[in-house]
Amino acid sequence: MSYGVIAEGLRKRYGQVDALKGISFSVRPGELFGLIGPDGAGKTTLFRILATLLLPDEGHAEVLGLDVVRDWRQIRRLVGYMPGRFSLYQDLSVEENLRFFATIFQTTVEANYDLIRDIYTWLEPFKNRRAGKLSGGMKQKLALCCALIHRPKLLFLDEPTTGVDPVSRVEFWDTLDHLRAQGMTILVSTPYMDEAARCDRIMLTREGEALRTDTPVGIREAYPFALWSVRSVDMPRLLADLRRFPEAVACFAFGDSHHLATPLSSGNISEPLRNYLGELGHQSPIIERIEPGIEDCFMALSQME
Repeated sequence: MSYGVIAEGLRKRYGQVDALKGISFSVRPGELFGLIGPDGAGKTTLFRILATLLLPDEGHAEVLGLDVVRDWRQIRRLVGYMPGRFSLYQDLSVEENLRFFATIFQTTVEANYDLIRDIYTWLEPFKNRRAGKLSGGMKQKLALCCALIHRPKLLFLDEPTTGVDPVSRVEFWDTLDHLRAQGMTILVSTPYMDEAARCDRIMLTREGEALRTDTPVGIREAYPFALWSVRSVDMPRLLADLRRFPEAVACFAFGDSHHLATPLSSGNISEPLRNYLGELGHQSPIIERIEPGIEDCFMALSQME
């Protein structure tokens, strides 16, 4: 079977810090693959290695069947890379940036306009505006257009929606769905766990290690505990008391409730928990059994490491 990306035992060290600790994974052609993890998980380092911008200390990686160390020139012609920080020319206009990047790859905007048409429609009213004056969402759209203008076979997107408003985030992911439907292989990293559901498969990462790789549904179905949502009046004190509950495996604050994990073998603990909290002075706590989200799974896997 051919792969868009294969990584085996990738390691990278910065001084005393192990940024990557032997990560291995593969990405299938035409797949939208997500690297999900908080800051410091090694996502950017991994992307820079795969985009041939950084050499690994150990391990081996191939992109589109080409070695990232030996075949870096060919890889750079075949992939698009959108770094986490906005890296286009701030003093050039939208149109000037786009034509500049097209020229670098010895092509034209007109030759590949069909690939960026849907995205550029949002930018066209501002084509003469300097890139540095665009909003966060518009900057990301321009960066994506520049990464696509040479019609790459594979796209690397490093935290493309960080710092972008919620509406622009949804629009950006809709664009990725459209590109995937055209057969493009896409690797995208994000610290936002809710975006994982938009990917075909995801790899949960933490501190340079891969915790698990599967479909979003597969990761949720593998959650090894019963999960409960608990709310009450005094939420800070409730969190501390829930963590002392005898059946508690873990408890974390999630929005307006606390998520309590208990062993599956404990069965329905709602009444024992209600009695326990009542004895501690919590009046009429709201206790509900819930399905785990990707963030719940990430927290569980982190604790199990």
